[in-house]
Amino acid sequence: MSALLEFHQVTRRFPRSVALRHASFSIPAGSVTAMLGPNGAGKSTALKIALNLLRPSTGRVEILGVDSRKLGPAQLARLGYVAEGMELPDWMTVDQFHAWCRPLYPKWDADLEHKLRRQFALPGDRKLKHLSRGQRMKAALISALAYRPELLVLDEPFSGLDPLVRDEFITGLLELAGGEGFTVLLSSHDIEEVDRLADHVVLLNHGEVVLDEDSGILLERHRRVEILLPTDFGDLPECPATWIATQSSGRVLRFTDTAHDPEVLEATLAKLFPNCPPADVHRLTLRELFVTLVRTGHADAGV
Repeated sequence: MSALLEFHQVTRRFPRSVALRHASFSIPAGSVTAMLGPNGAGKSTALKIALNLLRPSTGRVEILGVDSRKLGPAQLARLGYVAEGMELPDWMTVDQFHAWCRPLYPKWDADLEHKLRRQFALPGDRKLKHLSRGQRMKAALISALAYRPELLVLDEPFSGLDPLVRDEFITGLLELAGGEGFTVLLSSHDIEEVDRLADHVVLLNHGEVVLDEDSGILLERHRRVEILLPTDFGDLPECPATWIATQSSGRVLRFTDTAHDPEVLEATLAKLFPNCPPADVHRLTLRELFVTLVRTGHADAGV
């Protein structure tokens, strides 16, 4: 699968901090990619560099086949961008706003615009400044989708939205991504919402890329394991490097297996912990895995 966006060893320095450190990752065409990380991880900086709103200090970014520093009208017409708190012409009504946008994009699809407006139930005669936060995000999303961009970039789109609006937003986005076949890059710290959307994950922490992987493969190779040790068990043996977040509480030992293979795990447990009951092995949600990797500071253990 080809990539619409590629970061190659990108570093971005500010006077008092380094936001990105030698970051390399790619966004596959046709994917819904979640860029995850705690606050200050470098997510927004990465998106701004991709869109040429910031320049990298070192390294290179390629987007839609060109260097991000050379983005022109031809590429911008193929990109959509919606960000938390983005400025809109508040004095305009929804009708006026979308009418103002239409001539800017030769491929604007009026039928898709009207379909989205019906789906999102936006009042066309209301001024943008009088809309709720969720309605403003919907109006901005329609303005970014109606010209059918190849790559849609969303920066914290769920922030401040109530659960019902979030569900409507996500449902509409999933339907469109599947039906229209465009690529989505979504930056968010709302892991539960992202879990429903993403089929690819890029995890940033302290400006570094922790992982860049298909979400199905990522979740499949991680398991949370819990074993009950005998009452007379002595010191814990040295465990494989692929076991992280090890915790011992009384007789219970817990860890996350980052290279899960049922047969290998069973054989290793039998060797290290003989005469123990069978282990409890659990799948992790994306949120649980995110918390585990960030707290332990571990990179992709499969590399």
